[in-house]
Amino acid sequence: MRRREFIALLGSAAAIRPLGARAERPLERILYFTYSAGYRHDVIPLSNAILTQLGRNSGVFEVTATEDASEFSTENLKRYAAVMFYTTGELPMSGAQKTALLNFVRSGGGFLGVHSATDTFYTWPDYLELVGGYFNGHPWHQAVTIEVVDPGDPLVAFLGNWLQLEDEIYQIRDFDYRGSRVLLRLDQSSVDLSKRGVHQRLYGWPLAWKRSYGQGRVFYTALGHEASVWRDARYQRILTNAILWSMQRSL
Repeated sequence: MRRREFIALLGSAAAIRPLGARAERPLERILYFTYSAGYRHDVIPLSNAILTQLGRNSGVFEVTATEDASEFSTENLKRYAAVMFYTTGELPMSGAQKTALLNFVRSGGGFLGVHSATDTFYTWPDYLELVGGYFNGHPWHQAVTIEVVDPGDPLVAFLGNWLQLEDEIYQIRDFDYRGSRVLLRLDQSSVDLSKRGVHQRLYGWPLAWKRSYGQGRVFYTALGHEASVWRDARYQRILTNAILWSMQRSL
């Protein structure tokens, strides 16, 4: 082999090596739990497909979807960087499985709740402390204006000051507004407040927030009932940002 060819070969190998090293780096794993003990949302299969694609696009995480509560053990959860719930009702988790979840988040794991994750575990007070609030009806299912409460927060900064979206709009009760940082909130001027079932509270209608739980990071959004919302690039970016933030990765 000529000297010039040998030098060119070394240069090619040097250029390829970092790409190979990056590709071989193991992806962070997200456990997506979609067990429905109550109402089951039709959008769950689509949500799984979209989250899987978001993981591929990120190059940082991959999604494992399950409805098997046995995945919640101390040993199993060591394989994950974050857990995401799209759930309803009183989930069939044992005391040990619940403890494993709480300890996972307390020790620095991420927890994300989507839409009906607040319609879950009403009889388990520790879950309320984790997620920050409970579902309390959805009087509006329509196009609404949503206020970006903190436009400087990196999770939602790309949205500007507001967005419009059509979805099922949750009300939240028992909201820990002092311990949560609200990111998105319903613009009440875009809905009929006299509608039956509307509950007005001092904190309004929060639609996304983040909070701390021990050393862990918690994110929740009430949005995500409609397939059109899951297909919305803005919603997808919010979720990607939230997942990276929950894993304590830079956005």
